[in-house]
Amino acid sequence: MTARAYPFGPANGLDVDPTYLRLQQDEPLARVQLPHGEEGWLLTRYEDVRLALSDPRFSLAQAAVRDTPRMGPVRMGAILTDLDPPDHTRLRRLLAHAFTARRVEQLRANAERLAHDLLDAVEQAGPPADLLTAYAIPLPGLMICDLLGVPYADRDHFQDLAAAFMSITAMTDDEKLARLGELAAYLADLAGQRRVHQEDDLISALVVAQEEGDRLTEEELVQLTVLLLGAGYDSTAAHIANSVHTLLQFPGQAALLRSNPDLMPGAVEELLRWIPAQEISDILPRYALEDVHLSGGVVRAGEPVLLAKHAANRDPRRFPDPGRFDVTRNAKGHLTFGHGPHHCIGAQLARMDVQVALTALLERFPDLRLTADVEWRTGMAMRGPLAMPVTW
Repeated sequence: MTARAYPFGPANGLDVDPTYLRLQQDEPLARVQLPHGEEGWLLTRYEDVRLALSDPRFSLAQAAVRDTPRMGPVRMGAILTDLDPPDHTRLRRLLAHAFTARRVEQLRANAERLAHDLLDAVEQAGPPADLLTAYAIPLPGLMICDLLGVPYADRDHFQDLAAAFMSITAMTDDEKLARLGELAAYLADLAGQRRVHQEDDLISALVVAQEEGDRLTEEELVQLTVLLLGAGYDSTAAHIANSVHTLLQFPGQAALLRSNPDLMPGAVEELLRWIPAQEISDILPRYALEDVHLSGGVVRAGEPVLLAKHAANRDPRRFPDPGRFDVTRNAKGHLTFGHGPHHCIGAQLARMDVQVALTALLERFPDLRLTADVEWRTGMAMRGPLAMPVTW
């Protein structure tokens, strides 16, 4: 079977390339070739993607020792995503001691205050405004810095460093490694300070986290913090911006949400389902440890699979009329945050950030509208606008 060149073409805003949906219908196990690495199988159906996310017969750790399908010449791994249970379970359990739902909810009041402070500044400056740089980026940036215990004064510097974590081809490998090294050194210093003087923040909680006498090493602590910062900052900023753009494209849905704020939690789930967050399919290929039967055929032991979660979220077998955006839909079960043991540990924080951001914005600017077509960034793991020019 001849492998298709992948990605299929440049991402077009927040559209789902129709090739995914054709494959979902006719070829749910499709052979693809990325610019670098070996060929792999692309999964597009909901049940197949969900299974591969959670079934122990698929390994993330194998990707660390294979010539993985990838966009760049050098593979970039991360501590939690390069491990299988039980090693992954150990770190996840230690991290869970610090990253609790209670801790996230304690941040909600602060997030609401920050959102309104940022919107005060937007309103005072007057229209037009770039909602991306004035609101969508600084809000999760301030929140993740608050969660981790990163000083407020460092927020602009962290925006650049976090962008490096999410780069696929936007930066050279040398540029990305240099910025990540700088970020790791900074966080190691901050962790050292917390070992001496603990505060009420996540890094302090990670310093003291233990399970049956087991603790995080300094290297593990720094790598986990880099992962949380990078993923929690850039991806949430992109999703806030993408959510605003989506609501502006569907003013009837925005009006419904504005008139009934109780719909917001469900609306955020629908936004997570409907928006194709990643520029390409899941950039973390998994390797079959044995032959696995899927709806499109058999993945042989040793073969990699790539998971098109955004296509799975548009699978009509799981979500009726999946191309329709509907804030009243029950979108629970979407795969944007993954599924199984590698389900995003920061999902609750991201949900809360987006809920707060959209609630405040809809309340303050009911007649918000775009002043120009949005240009979209490329070469990053997450889709998102380069700017969001608005007026009101």
